[in-house]
Amino acid sequence: MTDMLNKFFRLDENRTSVRTEILAGVTTFLTMAYIIFVNPSILKAAGMDYGAVFVATCLGSAIGTLAMGLYANYPLALAPGMGLNAYFTFSVVLGMKQSWQVALGAVFLSGILFFILSVTPVREYIINAIPKSLKMAISAGIGLFLGIIAMEEAGIVVKHPETLVTLGDVTKPEVLLAIFGFLLMIALDARKVTGGIIISILLVAAIGIVSGVSKFNGIASAPPSLAPTFGQMDLKGALNLGLFAIVFAFLFVDFFDNAGTLIGVAYRAGMLQPDGTIPRLKKVLIADSGSAMMGAVLGTSTVTSYIESAAGVKAGGRTGLTAVVVAVLFLAALFFSPLASSIPAYATAPALLFVACLMARGLTELDWEDVTEYAPAVVCALAMPLTFSIAHGIAFGFVVYALCKLLAGRFKELHPAVIAIAALFLLKYGLI
Repeated sequence: MTDMLNKFFRLDENRTSVRTEILAGVTTFLTMAYIIFVNPSILKAAGMDYGAVFVATCLGSAIGTLAMGLYANYPLALAPGMGLNAYFTFSVVLGMKQSWQVALGAVFLSGILFFILSVTPVREYIINAIPKSLKMAISAGIGLFLGIIAMEEAGIVVKHPETLVTLGDVTKPEVLLAIFGFLLMIALDARKVTGGIIISILLVAAIGIVSGVSKFNGIASAPPSLAPTFGQMDLKGALNLGLFAIVFAFLFVDFFDNAGTLIGVAYRAGMLQPDGTIPRLKKVLIADSGSAMMGAVLGTSTVTSYIESAAGVKAGGRTGLTAVVVAVLFLAALFFSPLASSIPAYATAPALLFVACLMARGLTELDWEDVTEYAPAVVCALAMPLTFSIAHGIAFGFVVYALCKLLAGRFKELHPAVIAIAALFLLKYGLI
């Protein structure tokens, strides 16, 4: 079995092992397992059945991640995207008064368009045309974005009416446990302990349960029925010309959020080529777009690549075997949801913060002697956490990059795709 896995996933070629890939897969799963419970809660507000969405979330994540692992051989995990599920519920259903069935139809249509872009050279051309400075900025920006999410989940950062954010109550047990988990990860990593991230997550969770900070919810239960959401998408309603903007919004956010995630994880895994291109990119894009369509059929918002995959990459994951492990765990979660829910946010938040520190390192790759390269990159990286959106950060980066080159009299250095993307972003924000 080991020889077969080694040959299929090219483990030796990627300088990894079955044990390392399994640890990486478990690590990735634990850092993104929250989506199993958060996504149903969000879509429930749209009128969808909680139990059915829970099953759709697990199955959609498992199928998409399995496709990424077996077809593209990438250590990327997929699940319904945060932000996209909020747009689905609060903008499309509650804001625009569309049914959740129509919203699912819009998700499916955006997946079809995504797939068309994936099987043609268009999307690969666009991603490979992104300047290296922006790719590094996207990686670092996602790190900063993860950092603010982690601190918010841990209770270290809380909202403030005047300063937007401020320091939370650091004397709370949950906050102290999160800080302990983060420091433990640093200590274990410094001592070269394999699986330090997952050890810290499990230890912090165990301490929280034993001390009564969080509760143990049991071990197993039968999965709910998928029937209330399976195949319920309304394609006819979604094809209404008046809903084109909704379909485009799902496509737009998924397109650039996925691009940012892919670049960030590929960079951390050492997969970026010297010229900044990404190997086997087309297969990754096909797996991702196909997952978006499958998720809509099952009954959930857009399934997309997760930046939490970077936690598994840090734990040593380098091949699709990591993704396969994640997929198996998502399937297992169908039957062990009480046990999975026993891992609290304060136990996984330190892993996100730890990965944030690692990804911020991308800023060191910038050309700090060329202001037209580093200034747009810094703006791009800062915009992601401050606008709480990977897509907005990428937009800021492209627009500022194009304008800096133009105003500096270096227009010839701009790739046509960069000019086109910058113009589309300006159009989207109503600036042209």
